Amino acid sequence: MYANSKSSATRPAITVPQLHAIKAKGEKIVMLTAYDASFAAQCDTAGVDAVLVGDSLGMVVQGHASTLPVSVDDMVYHTAAVARGVESALLIADMPFMSFRDADTALRNAGRLLAEGGAAMVKLEGAGYVLDVIGALARHAMPVCAHLGLTPQSVHKLGGYRVQGKSRDAAAQLVADARAVADAGADLLVLECVPAALAKRITLEIPIPTVGIGAGADCDGQVLVLYDMLGITPGKRPKFSKDFLAGRGSIGDAIRAYAEAVRNSSFPAAEHAF
Repeated sequence: MYANSKSSATRPAITVPQLHAIKAKGEKIVMLTAYDASFAAQCDTAGVDAVLVGDSLGMVVQGHASTLPVSVDDMVYHTAAVARGVESALLIADMPFMSFRDADTALRNAGRLLAEGGAAMVKLEGAGYVLDVIGALARHAMPVCAHLGLTPQSVHKLGGYRVQGKSRDAAAQLVADARAVADAGADLLVLECVPAALAKRITLEIPIPTVGIGAGADCDGQVLVLYDMLGITPGKRPKFSKDFLAGRGSIGDAIRAYAEAVRNSSFPAAEHAF
């Protein structure tokens, strides 16, 4: 019954090279998070290019105060559920806290997310020692999405959920890190809570696509936590988000409106940037 509920008019599968082609054409990549098959199918049917199974599930699904308690088993479970709802969108899975502390550990855990979870790409936060991990994954033909700026797994080190790259030195380090993750073999880069001008500079200077969340409109694409985008996350909505469900009749309509707004560059607007 569930399988028949998905759209029969399937799009061609989105691949990693296609994400690069979208950047080259000056178009926008549309990404959303999802944590189960039903929401994943809504995203896929609405034309989302990439679905991210974020470790944000620790907060919006499990009710934790941070992403740190999320386990590899949690991520494999939710990734496999999302994979059953996706036909065309590229499926990306977060590598949770301490799951990529060295290359061997990362290869083992990333292998589970691809083989058991059905992901096509894994995402991991940071640079520094993470560059060696990215290189090891890339050498084993495992596509990697890097993540710089506000990295939630480092929330205690950062002193909270704060905008990153505001000072000249911090901005220079972010640019250097962005170049480094691309050189190490990453195929995609998420920039979170970064000043819009800095995100634009990084987007112009590196060869891989950038996907922003709180990083202005000049990234090659945008991502939001699905629950934020639907206005159902408890508490205060992040500055960089927008409730696309308000005034619309269905979740599908909200996701289509988000995708259209990203592609025509009306979202994010100035009030969503730093």
